[in-house]
Amino acid sequence: MGIVFSEGSGLQNSVFGLSQEPIKMFLEERGEAFEQQSMLNEIFCMEKSNNAMEKITGMTSMRGFLPTGEGGAAPRDSMQEGFSKIWEHMVWRDQFEITREMIDDAKTMDLKGRPGGFIKGYYRTRERFGAALLGGAVTGKSVVNFGGKNFDATGADKLPFFSKVHPSAIKENKKTQSNQFADAFSVDALSAMESAMQGFKGDNDEILDVVPDTIIIGTKNWKLKRDVFAALGSEKVPDSNNNNWNFQFGRWNVILWSYLDEFTKGVDAPWIMMSSQYNKDYFANVWWDRVGLEVTSQIDLNTHINVWDGYARFTAGFNDWRAFAVGGVTGGTQLITE
Repeated sequence: MGIVFSEGSGLQNSVFGLSQEPIKMFLEERGEAFEQQSMLNEIFCMEKSNNAMEKITGMTSMRGFLPTGEGGAAPRDSMQEGFSKIWEHMVWRDQFEITREMIDDAKTMDLKGRPGGFIKGYYRTRERFGAALLGGAVTGKSVVNFGGKNFDATGADKLPFFSKVHPSAIKENKKTQSNQFADAFSVDALSAMESAMQGFKGDNDEILDVVPDTIIIGTKNWKLKRDVFAALGSEKVPDSNNNNWNFQFGRWNVILWSYLDEFTKGVDAPWIMMSSQYNKDYFANVWWDRVGLEVTSQIDLNTHINVWDGYARFTAGFNDWRAFAVGGVTGGTQLITE
């Protein structure tokens, strides 16, 4: 979402007027650069909102067609409401200042540094907020505290997003499913988790179109990075007797998210698998932008300081757990038992 600017009265006629356009251009250029580097649109379904709150309600599937023979009556099928989730938008704000002395002395470093820090802080906050939610889910939290505010880290079923006992929305279906696994990353664990996700069932115990295609990891654990790229990035293992064709080669997108490490403390080497298409189709992991970044420039009449104020409203959270699974978590379901 583009940055919206507004100016207070009299700025164009003041000594601060000449600084307005260069600072606005600088903020826009930096904003575009950060948007291109962001991982949020790879991990979240980015949606615009026109409401104070948003609600997603799932529907269970129908049983499907049954054979009736010639002239047979059609069986009456039905759907019912599944789990639902409500998101309430949060207001996010920040400010920076330009003093008269900076303008008089043409302090270019401050005239670029302060706007640069402001816009970097906005996009870094968004990135950290998304990572805090996902990292909190990895560590089994139901509520994530970010910036002194609590945010829901459960899915629509009211359980932590990564759990061993996700229930069905249909009360008669007593089966539970797990998307939280204990296995450390390995080629075998990769294959096992992919198969587990492909076996995720809907509320009517139906097969779903879950096609895992993405691995999400942090950047600090160099051994995990090495193992992931060794498993996914080569057709064969050089200088070894392993000359078999690697069926995992070329099938995966790897997201290295440095912000994730900050919020997964206590879990040594977590690795997350995602079905990007299922995530988009079923709004599994959703980011709602209610108001994009609005920047207002005005002069404080008491101090004659040019104040730039930033305002935005957005929120994010989890809905359908089936698009994601996590490995390397103590206490999770064991995929490989041999």
